[in-house]
Amino acid sequence: MIRLFFLVVCSLLLHTLSAQSYYNVINYGAKNDSSAKCTKAIAAAIDAASKKGGGTVYFPAGKYLTGPIHLKSNITIFIDAGAEISFSNDFDDYMPFVESRFEGEDVMSFSPLFYAYKAENISIIGRGKINGNGKKWWDAILNYKEGNPKTKWQTAAEAANKNMVQPDDLGQLKSWILRPPFIQPMYCKNVLIQGITIVNSPFWTVNPEFCENVTVDGVTINNPHSPNTDGINPESCKYVHIANCHISVGDDCITIKSGKDKPGRLKAAPAENYTITNCTMLAGHGGVVIGSEMSGDVRKITISNCVFDGTDRGIRIKTARGRGGVVEEVRVSNIIMKNIKQQAVVLDMQYAKTQPEPVSERTPRFRNIHMSNITAQTAQAIYINGIAEMPVEDITFNDIQFDAQTGAVIKEAKNIELHNVRITTQQGSSINAENVSDLTIDGVKTLKPIAGKPVIDLVNVQNVFLYNCNPVKGTETFLNVRGDKTKTILLKNNNFMYASKPLVKDSNVQEDIKVE
Repeated sequence: MIRLFFLVVCSLLLHTLSAQSYYNVINYGAKNDSSAKCTKAIAAAIDAASKKGGGTVYFPAGKYLTGPIHLKSNITIFIDAGAEISFSNDFDDYMPFVESRFEGEDVMSFSPLFYAYKAENISIIGRGKINGNGKKWWDAILNYKEGNPKTKWQTAAEAANKNMVQPDDLGQLKSWILRPPFIQPMYCKNVLIQGITIVNSPFWTVNPEFCENVTVDGVTINNPHSPNTDGINPESCKYVHIANCHISVGDDCITIKSGKDKPGRLKAAPAENYTITNCTMLAGHGGVVIGSEMSGDVRKITISNCVFDGTDRGIRIKTARGRGGVVEEVRVSNIIMKNIKQQAVVLDMQYAKTQPEPVSERTPRFRNIHMSNITAQTAQAIYINGIAEMPVEDITFNDIQFDAQTGAVIKEAKNIELHNVRITTQQGSSINAENVSDLTIDGVKTLKPIAGKPVIDLVNVQNVFLYNCNPVKGTETFLNVRGDKTKTILLKNNNFMYASKPLVKDSNVQEDIKVE
């Protein structure tokens, strides 16, 4: 009998403790019919949980209108099925300014909609929805014209940031219309965002900055055609896990960044140890993008088992002179791409057109990047564009099958390998390489050769090894070689039975080409 009584008391105690760990926002004065802003009620629930060492702030079904929500350590925001948190579009609600980052630059700006600063063990979870009501923010930037009278918010932003470290190009900062990210934890540890649906972000949607151990799992993001409403942008973070997400946005779907120009180099906070897997991307400028803000370095990134259907580009890595920083140790595998409007794969070091300059801290680098098991239906297959003073280097493609309007363009690069790569084009060559050294071409082919065009066109290349190629019937010219800087080319173990002209060498090529 005593034992039974003890068990009952323990059960009641555990139930009480469990109940106390949930802080229902309605009990703190929140209205779930959007009849009044719940900002103070939500803050009160968070404060109550924080005073007890943490807990779950609970949103039952209903619609909640609020200003920004600031999380504290050990707080979980639980948005239940049928609940929608709808954020105010009154700019004054997001004052005073807080420490933030805007496009890779450290600023004081409007509070993000969900914000945390130097917090630990924070979560936003559930099957509910959060709505950023971003149109008013989008209109502010789309309707901006140089010379218009400054708003009070622009004046305040200019004053608050008068001592900021300036980037090379002020860009959007000239307007001082700094739209807030939707979810931006700063300098936080152990961040979880799971299950929720996010719509209508004012700016970048999920944007952790300088965080460690971030998980974004099973999240749906839908932003309409709108300016800079990227999906998931973890910037200068360590140990990031993005999985099982469905993204359709007005800019890049997932972007990895680490700060811009001098501000990014001074912080020297790399983006490293990221895994991205099992995601689907629809509308967006790019499926998974690295840069262009990568001045603090990006390294140790894996991207796998994803589907891109309808994005402008698939995998895109971009930078420009002035950024500095390195992108390296990147692996991309098991990717399906359909209806890609521009390029399936882009590595572009001239995202902004600039003139060559001496190598310095301003010089960016791309190296040690490897892609395998990719199929794509795309406008252009591959675009690799290095810079003369720092070529793209150590790039490999293995087991690639692309159906494309145009083929691969590779310029200003070295140590490039293509193994079992099939690019079938509607026009032009499958492979175009210019100013490339140490190029390996192994088992490259097209299923439909284009009349009057070589399958592979090389211009001013050095140290080329082409082997195991087997052109199909109807091939006129398989390999065309041009340029007075071309030298040291070896062809070996190829089957040119069906190629009318296996090799065409232009008269300005000085060296003989070895064929074995």
